[in-house]
This record gives sequence, structure tokens and C-alpha cells, in this order.
Amino acid sequence: MSEEILINITPMESRVAVVENGVLQEVHVERTQRRGIVGNIYKGKVVRVLPGMQAAFIDIGLERAAFIHASEISTREGSAVESISGLVHEGQSLVVQVTKDPIGTKGARLTTQLSIPSRYLVYMPRTRHVGISLKIEGEAERERLKQVVADCVAAEGVENQGGFILRTAAEGAGADEILADIRYLRRLWEQIGAQTQSAPAPSVIYEDLSLALRTLRDLVSPRTEKIRIDSRETFQKVGLFVGELMPEVSDRLEHYPGERPIFDLYGVEDEIQKALERKVLLKSGGYLIVDPAEAMTTIDVNTGAFVGHRNLEETIFKTNLEAATAIARQLRLRNLGGIIIIDFIDMEDEEHRRQVLRTLEKILERDHAKTNIIGITELGLVQMTRKRTRESLQQVLCEPCPSCQGRGQLKTAETVCYEIFREILREARAYQAEGYLVLANDKVVGRLLDEESGNVADLEAFIGRPIRFQVESEYSQEQYDVVLL
Repeated sequence: MSEEILINITPMESRVAVVENGVLQEVHVERTQRRGIVGNIYKGKVVRVLPGMQAAFIDIGLERAAFIHASEISTREGSAVESISGLVHEGQSLVVQVTKDPIGTKGARLTTQLSIPSRYLVYMPRTRHVGISLKIEGEAERERLKQVVADCVAAEGVENQGGFILRTAAEGAGADEILADIRYLRRLWEQIGAQTQSAPAPSVIYEDLSLALRTLRDLVSPRTEKIRIDSRETFQKVGLFVGELMPEVSDRLEHYPGERPIFDLYGVEDEIQKALERKVLLKSGGYLIVDPAEAMTTIDVNTGAFVGHRNLEETIFKTNLEAATAIARQLRLRNLGGIIIIDFIDMEDEEHRRQVLRTLEKILERDHAKTNIIGITELGLVQMTRKRTRESLQQVLCEPCPSCQGRGQLKTAETVCYEIFREILREARAYQAEGYLVLANDKVVGRLLDEESGNVADLEAFIGRPIRFQVESEYSQEQYDVVLL
């Protein structure tokens, strides 16, 4: 499978697209004035302790206080979770790391169990544990990597100074590459330690890499054939970073100098627009309906125009198979996280259900975010989770509609007309006026003067006052004002 990574840089924002076999699979956007903060380390101040929730709010210098649970506050390895009141108190300084960006009305989520990633390793200064990514499945390779880390740690004389997790990228890595990572992480941790001593609270101690460099560190795999960057300055920065930490990737870097925007060249812009739509069309004629909400995301599968060639069960099975592949892509593309409920079309055949679930699991294996398919409920709904750390694509690029307040629907012109009638009656009972002027959207005024003209005449007769209408082109369909004359 061929994979290309496209990096588009402008002064306002950085964007990354992961393209597999010519099809867009992931998009990451980072605005210069609104960078994500996952991975950043702060020296914060405890502003409120909540014993009932076993949690505390920490001021780390953001608009909203961040949240930390007692289980995320390091004490002794393997010990039981202590009471939050025994762990922190108001006014106390605390070194914390962000595990989730602020999303919607929720503040950032924090931990004191710090970790710093490099190309092959994640360094955990406050544990002595050595772990290996579950995506490295070969037992012999897992044992080899454990031994390599043990040898490198012993050679460096840092046995009691932190633990490591070997990342998926470490598969096949040699001792020299692992040792270089360990040395890099130790130097970085010494810098962080020195800054922690002198920094005031609240303040940032360590910021994670920019999107372009994080992409190189986290997303590049042996499948990646090319990494194309349309900014010469960023290309040079990436070249230095790769030369120091990832020399094996150097020959895959390419500067794209073309006049045509790189995202246009690969059709990425069109795919981003489609990823913001609720409806996803399938090649068979079926479609998905994707509904992200505060608590969970629901995905509904429909056959649409697809009728199959043999029987209904075959039609349903083929639609669900295609939907499973499309859903896995949409989760990555839209960066949907948290609880996800999938309503596949009901299948009678148990083997068909198993194959659809297996297809979904197999495609999700390529997902960089951790996913977990929990199973099928009694109602036939597939339950799964996907780790949420940063805002979804929709949350980054969009805001709630001011016309419908994010409901996704507008009141009909008929409903608004009847609201206006009730408002005029209220005004007539409360105030003496010579008449009333209604300011409203053109569709609403058009209905008042046409279909509702008889009701308007009856209302004028009832209140004994004339009613005039004026179109306000800037008003949404739900907006109106009743002015006393």
C-alpha cells in the first residue's frame, strides 16, 4: 500500500494530509494563533479541590481552568488512588501535562504522569516501567527490543531514572537508533527539570513540536513513500529534524515548488468539504449519516438506491461491508473520538455479521488513534470507542450556525408567522399603539402577505390596529421584531 504525506504551510495555519493509494485518509489542521496543547507540560496552580468528584481544577494560564482526577496524580507506582484532599490543596504548585485539549465547554484534561515522545520511544521520568506497543506483535521482536533498551539504559547508567515505552516505529530499529533516542530524551528531561525549578506558576515548561515536526515523528511509517512540503523554510527545518532523529527518512522528503496548491493537486480540498457534510455517499448507492454530538457520535447505514442482484440479504451484506470500510476512513478523516455507535443494516446471517465486524477491525488497524470495538448490543448496534485527544475536524473548522443555534434545523416560515401573531397579541394587551410594524425575513414576510393574509386581516380586526410588514434581508428565518407605531 502506497502512502504519501502532504504538508501545506501558510503563515496562518499548517495542514497535513495523509493519502493512501490516492485516497485522503487523515487531515490535521493547526492554526498559528490557536495551536493544540496536548503534550505540553505546565507548572500550574491548584485553584479548587472537589472531594466529591475526587478531582481538582488547575490554573495553567489558559482561559478556562484545567481538570485533573486523583488517579492522574502520581504518588507511588502501583499504589491505590488516594483521596484528592490528601494529594493537593488550593494554592499548591503542580507540574502537569495536557492529555486532552479543551473541547467545547470543557477545559483541558491533565496528568502528573509525565511522558515525552521521540521517534522510537516515549520516556516516562516518574516510572521504571518498560513497555512495548501492542501493534508490535512478534514475540521475538518484543523480547529483542526489551533487551536493547535494557542494554542501552545500563550503558548510559540511567537504570533508576525513568521508564520507556517502545513505539510502533521501533519495530526493526537497531541499538544505535534506540540509544540516540534515549540520549535525546534524557537531555530534554534535564532541560525541563531545570526550567521547572525557576518557572513561576502558572507557566508553560515544555511545548510539543509543531504540526509539521509532530507529523514526521508520529505519522511516518515504512509504508510512507513520500513526504511533500510546499514551504521551503519548513522543508529546511524538517530536514534538520530528520537528520538528527530520523536519518532513514531523509530520501523521502521532497520540496513541492509548484504554483498549483498542493492540496488542490491531490483533490484534498474537495475531500475536506465532503468531510464536513452529514451525508456520506457510498459507491453502491447506499449512504452513511454521521451525527457527532456532545456525548457520542452516531453513524447510520442505509441501502439508498442499491438493490443488489440476487436477494435482500446479499444487498444488505454488501452495503454493510462497504460501509465498514467507509466508516473506518470517516473516523480518521473527521478525527471523531469518544463513544461511537454504528447502526449497520440488520443482518440475519451470523457469518455476515462476523465478516462486517472483522472488516471494520481490520481497516481500523491502520488508525493511529487507539480504537476499541466493544461488540454488538441487543438492538444490533455496534459500540466502539476511539481515543479523543484533539478537536475533531468539524470543531476546528466550523462553529454552531447562528441561525439555528447549532440544531441543524430551522423553524418553518409558518411556525415563525404564528409566533409573530402571538407576539402582536401580547403587545396589544400590554401597550396602546397606533399600529404595528413587523420586521422579518423575506420568506416569512412573503408568507404573511400571501398564505396568511386572511389570518392577518382577522388579527387586525380583533386588535383594531393596522399591521405593516417590512423585509429585513439580514434577518435569518427565525428572526423577527414587532415595532410599536
